[in-house]
Amino acid sequence: MPSGLRTRLFALSTLISLINAFYIPGFSIKSYVDDESIPLQVNKVYSDRSQLQYAYYDLPFVCPPTGQKHAGYTSGRSISLNLGEVLRGDRIMTSDYDLVMGQDQECQYLCSHQTDRQGVKRARELIEEGYVVEWIVDNLPGATSFVTVDRTHKYYAAGFKIGYKDFSPVTGKPKYYINNHLTLVIRYRKAPGRAGNRGGKVIVGFEVYTKSIEMAHRDSAGCPQEIHGSTNGMEMYIGPNNTELARKYPSSSYLPAEDDVDDGSTLTIPYSYSVYFREDDSIDWSRRWDMYFNNQEESNVIHWLAIVNSLVICSLLTVIVAMVINRTYRQVHGKDGAGNDGKLLLKRRKPTTGTKSPRLREKAPAGLLEQNGDADRDDDLSSDEEYVDDISGWKLLHGDVFRAPAYAGYLAPLIGSGTQLVFMATGLLILSCSGILNPSFRGGFVSVGIGLFVFAGIISGYFSSRLYKTFGGVNWRKNTLTTALLFPGLLFTTIFILNLFVWAQASSTALPFGTLLGLIALMLLIQLPLVYVGSWYGFHRSQPYEHPTKTNSVVRPVPEQAWYTQNIYVALIAGFVPFAVIFIELLFVFRSLWQDKSGYYYVFGFLSIVSVVGILTVVEVTIVATYIMLCQENHHWWWQSVFIGGGSSFWIFLYCVVFYYTKLNIHGFVSGLLFFSYSFLACVVYGLLTGTVGFLTAYAFVRRIYGAIKAD
Repeated sequence: MPSGLRTRLFALSTLISLINAFYIPGFSIKSYVDDESIPLQVNKVYSDRSQLQYAYYDLPFVCPPTGQKHAGYTSGRSISLNLGEVLRGDRIMTSDYDLVMGQDQECQYLCSHQTDRQGVKRARELIEEGYVVEWIVDNLPGATSFVTVDRTHKYYAAGFKIGYKDFSPVTGKPKYYINNHLTLVIRYRKAPGRAGNRGGKVIVGFEVYTKSIEMAHRDSAGCPQEIHGSTNGMEMYIGPNNTELARKYPSSSYLPAEDDVDDGSTLTIPYSYSVYFREDDSIDWSRRWDMYFNNQEESNVIHWLAIVNSLVICSLLTVIVAMVINRTYRQVHGKDGAGNDGKLLLKRRKPTTGTKSPRLREKAPAGLLEQNGDADRDDDLSSDEEYVDDISGWKLLHGDVFRAPAYAGYLAPLIGSGTQLVFMATGLLILSCSGILNPSFRGGFVSVGIGLFVFAGIISGYFSSRLYKTFGGVNWRKNTLTTALLFPGLLFTTIFILNLFVWAQASSTALPFGTLLGLIALMLLIQLPLVYVGSWYGFHRSQPYEHPTKTNSVVRPVPEQAWYTQNIYVALIAGFVPFAVIFIELLFVFRSLWQDKSGYYYVFGFLSIVSVVGILTVVEVTIVATYIMLCQENHHWWWQSVFIGGGSSFWIFLYCVVFYYTKLNIHGFVSGLLFFSYSFLACVVYGLLTGTVGFLTAYAFVRRIYGAIKAD
């Protein structure tokens, strides 16, 4: 087989493996034998209509933990969480539910919990907002089972409803019912390998079916007499206390139907559950998460459309970049300029007596003394006059194009932080495509991302200090502190302020005080020393970046620019192109993050391909925009390259705003504040990442084209 064909086949197989983006569902298989207890853990409640989450045991209307041992764990005991789990609002605790492998339980009474009017009101609010509960068995979230319309596919939605809302057929008023009886279906199969030969079984599914059953018609054990048939629901309602209301509103002839008055009235809610174990050999343990990835076949078509869209746009830009590079090459190494080996000769013409010196004119050829075609002007020149070499617009900037930019002390640290983000994003995509980061690794994406960002501090310090030295900076320690604290400090401050609003709502989304201290320690005790080491090496052991041309002492004025070449317009126009490449895939990310929290985003192979094409688009757009800017004799390209590279972040934030008002149904000031704030922070992070890519691209491009000429 020819080597070229083998290379193509290898590339194709690699692409297919990336697109499939397999996952590793766990680092070890947990098997259970018959009559072995299985722990059930409770986590939190969340809703697609709110950004606020709440720990399950913090709810005032559920059975509190008794402290008894179940499956070897004391109920109410907190499970150790990684940093990502804490940041995503997880509060996992052991429960009082008894699950024993292979033992079905028709009904098991849990408790009868009394809640006051405030608890009833809280339950009604959560039911109104569509909150769902997340429980965990063997690292699988409890799921609500669904079947497609044609009944050919079954899929899961993580979590189950707290309750449901109905309307009175008489008054038309809403009624709220709590799901106080749960049917737990544990699907299992024989364990692989030697564990299976010893009778071991592995769990491949965890389904939860909910039902609301009234307080009446129960046996002596507390279980409802009718579980499977039609029953009246457990309504979350306490009748008004007219005596207390009359006392509270003595001068009113109208008494409200409900009030928050604390009169000591309570509602008793009985909780019970059923457990069924069902063998299912159709599901492999390694593929047990596939049920949570619904609509896979249908969405794949759209993902492929996103890839085709991105490739078409990138191909068009590639043609434009090729034309720019070809034009630049011909100007520098063209036929007319080959004799001087790319040398750019700028000679001054001696003024004639009584006349002013003629103005230098501009032409495309470089490195060649052009003969003036005007015979009259040639006659005016004496034999010892020097001719002027006419050059193109971007070559006129050879003495200013590498002049240090304004606010260079902030540009270098931001580029350093941008390299951290590039390293972090690259690592996350590689680990996700390799299957290490997957939904079963709860909180892993955030935890590993923070770890990669902190570890990349040494890279950030190196690039920042070397660039700072190139700009002529001398106080490298100040630059080190700015690099380590500026961008991470702004992120932490913003999150801390938002956390105050979430704290006021008693939500598990709020970061605990210990976690905040841990983040500060992570930033000061680990990241800062790594940035310091990288900065020291980049400043003292590395040379500044060499520039092919010398900078003039006098700043060349920038001619008046057309409106469409001004900074903000160029950034917005150029930024729209990368946004057009990724916006289809962004829709799936937004749905997973904001709209359908019961689903999981899993197509990291598609995301990686679109991300790579998007970065290539940023590179090409930056080259074209920078070249146009230089041709307009504008040498202020340093900051502008960052804005061009990160310009797509503006369109992404605008996309978030449109998505919020057209797709989401989020209620509440705090939830809206969290949505827009976190969307803005995400766009800032993305903008700095792509802005750094744009800066490095423009820097390499400018050094390359000016390195091809020599100015005398």
